[in-house]
Order: sequence, then C-alpha cells, then structure tokens
Amino acid sequence: MAGEITETGELYSPYVGLVYMFNLIVGTGALTMPKAFATAGWLVSLVLLVFLGFMSFVTTTFVMEAMAAANAQLRWKRMETHKEEDNDDDSSTASDSDILTPDSYERAEKQPILSVQRRTSPNLFEITDRVEMGQMASMFFNKVGVNLFYFCIIIYLYGDLAIYASAVPFSLMQVTCSTTDNDSCGVETDAKYNDTDLCWGPLRRVDAYHIYLAVFTLLLGPFTFFDVQKTKYLQILTSLMRWIAFAIMIVLALVRIGKGQGEGHPPLADPSGLRNLLGVCVYSFMCQHSLPSLVTPVSSKRYLTRLVFLDYVLILAFYGLLSFTAIFCFRGDSLMDMYTLNFARCDVVGLAAVRLFLGLFPVFTISTNFPIIAVTLRNNWKTLFHREGGTYPWVVDRVVFPTITLVPPVLVAFCTHDLESLVGITGAYAGTGIQFVIPAFLVYHCRKDTQVTFGYGTVNKHRSPFHHTFWVGFVLLWAFSCFFFVTANIVLSETKL
Repeated sequence: MAGEITETGELYSPYVGLVYMFNLIVGTGALTMPKAFATAGWLVSLVLLVFLGFMSFVTTTFVMEAMAAANAQLRWKRMETHKEEDNDDDSSTASDSDILTPDSYERAEKQPILSVQRRTSPNLFEITDRVEMGQMASMFFNKVGVNLFYFCIIIYLYGDLAIYASAVPFSLMQVTCSTTDNDSCGVETDAKYNDTDLCWGPLRRVDAYHIYLAVFTLLLGPFTFFDVQKTKYLQILTSLMRWIAFAIMIVLALVRIGKGQGEGHPPLADPSGLRNLLGVCVYSFMCQHSLPSLVTPVSSKRYLTRLVFLDYVLILAFYGLLSFTAIFCFRGDSLMDMYTLNFARCDVVGLAAVRLFLGLFPVFTISTNFPIIAVTLRNNWKTLFHREGGTYPWVVDRVVFPTITLVPPVLVAFCTHDLESLVGITGAYAGTGIQFVIPAFLVYHCRKDTQVTFGYGTVNKHRSPFHHTFWVGFVLLWAFSCFFFVTANIVLSETKL
C-alpha cells in the first residue's frame, strides 16, 4: 500500500489471478451481507448489489489503465535517462544513431534500473512494474491530492481494524455465552439477548466481550510494533477454511429451505435499511487498493479486462446465492450481524464440531489478517509524514506510529460491536473514496499526463472500455451521491431519536 515501486513477484497464469482476486474481494463483508439484505428488502438489495458490482468493475478498469500509464511514464523516464547517458559517453561521436529507436528501446529495457529487474516489453504501456496506489498518486496528483489519498486509505484501514477487533470478541462472546446456559441446543428463534444479560455467573455478556477484546489486543496488538507479512501457506489455509465455511452455510440453508423449514419472508424494499446495505455492498466489492499486487504478476494480460469481468459475474452470483439462501432460511429479525453465528445452534446444525467451526470461523480468519492490516496502516502513517532524506527517531518509529495505529480501532471496538453499522459506515465513506473517487481522479489525470508526454494520438493498450469522460463524471457523481445519502440518513435517524 505504501507509495513505492515493488518487485513484481512470481508470475502466475490469468486464471490463477482470477482466483486470487475472487479470494481478495470475498471476505468479511460477505458475512454481514445477509442481514443487510433482510433489512433493506430482497428486490432493492439485488438491484443495488448488481449496480454496485458494475460500478466497482468500472473503477477496476480505471485503476488498471492508470497502472499501464504509470508503467509507460516510468519506462519513458528510464529510456530518457539511458539516452542522456549514451549522449554523455559518445558526445564526441554524436550522430543519428542517438535517436531513440525500437532497437535501442529494447536494449534499454534489458538493463536493470532502480535496482529492480524489469522484463522487456515491445509495448510502452505493458504492465511489468508493480506500481502501488501511493506511487500512482504521487505521479498523477499534486501534494494536496496525495495527502487526501493517504488520509482516505488510513481512514479505511482504521475502519477495517475496528471491524476485525469487534468481530472476534463478538463471535467468542456469542459462542461461549450461549454454550454456558445450554442455549446452543435449546435456542428459540425469538430469543434475543442484551449486553446486560448474564454470561458466566455474575459476569454480563458485555463483560465477556470486553475480556475477549482485551485478550485479542494483548495477543495480536504487539505485532503492530514489528514487521509481519502474510505467508503463502497461511493464505492457502485461511482461504480453504473460508470456502469450507461458505459451502457449509449455503448447503445447510438450502437443505432447510428444501425441507420446508425456511422461516424467512423478506420484504421487497425497506428504505430504512438502505444506508447499511450501501456501505456493506461497497465494502464487499473492495479490491482497487490491492490491484497492483494482483494484476502485475499475471503472465498474460491480453484478455485481462474480460477475466476481471468474469470474476465480477462470479462474485455477484456467489453473493446472491449466499444472501438469498440466508434471508429465506432465517427470519430477518433472527439474522445475526455475523452470519456464521446463525449456524452455532443445535436446531440448525446437529454436529457439534460443525457448529463450533462455523461459530469460531471469523476468529481464525480475521486473527490472521489483523496484524497485516495493522502493519500496512502503520506504514501508511510513516509514508504520509515522510520527508525526502529524513528519518524518524526510534521512539517515533517504533512506539508512536504503532500506538496511534492500534489504539483508535480498539477504542471503537470497546464502545460498540454493531458490525453491520461499522461495515456500513466504513464502506459508505472511506470505501466509497477508495473504490470510486480515487480511481476516477487517477484515470482522469493519467490520461492528461499521457497526452502531454506521448502525444494525443497515443493509445493505452489497457485503456478502460469506459474511456469516455462521461464515465469519470458519472462515477464521481455517484460517489458524492453516496456521501450525501448516507450522511443525510444518519442525521435524520439521530434527529428522530
């Protein structure tokens, strides 16, 4: 996420890249989608889901076009640097051979520049360098734009950490507090619990939640002070657990509906649920900030846009299947913020091992991601305040930045465990900025820079299918409409209270 050119990494086929993108997009947001669907109504939810999926695809193509333009700019600068060096070395014998030709361009590309090995390419706009979003912002935005970019990224990561910090203790509280009073086997669909209800002896449910939050912070918080990265095998393990859990939930819901045990009768539309549904859907399609690391290593990018479109179609189908089986299997008022918790009951799942696995599923997967996102947020703070040639004192680098990274999301999680609202607000504000506003401005400015640098007849081979300026304006109009709608909805809701 930091504003650097990083190594491309090991190459993989386009279809492997398709799987990676699918795994990246389908995450925690999917677990909060069923309740958002039930609250807003199935018809309006379906329409909004499809529309937001389409808008996310549009901005994904914007980011890929900006990545190609950034690669072209970097490649051109390297070519110019080599040309100047050649002129200096051979100034006494300067001739027409100093003019840049395709042969000299290829020779320049075969040399390692900036200490990173680059692959040669006959096309100026080939995506071969992994240029992160921060680096693209530095190339195409002014100083104010770069600072706003990092501010948006930081707010989004804070929301991510707050969601994770509350989801794990909430899941543990639901599972353990229900088990102690045998509720997991004797639950009634109308059962409702307050935070003040007893959990263990004199301890209330909210006390158990705070204890789990403290343990979670003490165990995973220290990783914020060090450098960690997601290993390949950990990624495989968490992805495997995720798909086993999703498959089990979909199959169990379909079985219950097939047996005539479905309890859900969702409305067509309910405007009161639109705010959270909007944020949840935006959050659930988030991938733009990670596109450089996903797209750059793809070995063949000839049909990249088509594969990304196929990915979005598959994701839409999956979200629809998960949410529709949920809202027709369970009553809307019985759906939990974290959908997996609906299966931690004996009347839904007979096998204790399956109940425990689904109930604790968020604990395992989220706990592995929390340190990685925390370190990413810490590094973005460092990049935001970094000055050329400057270094941070040890206390600031190792204590202050990790502390301001860890404390705010933990405080938010201490105050609330309303996951649907946390996901909704994070998605509706910071998520909208990352998914719509930043890509729109990136592609607009990269097109202007490309025309200035390479001439008006230059065609970017990875140009978005939505290359008309109308689409940039439409995306920005939609983004600001989202901001206005969510803000107005929050103000009106608070006024009624």
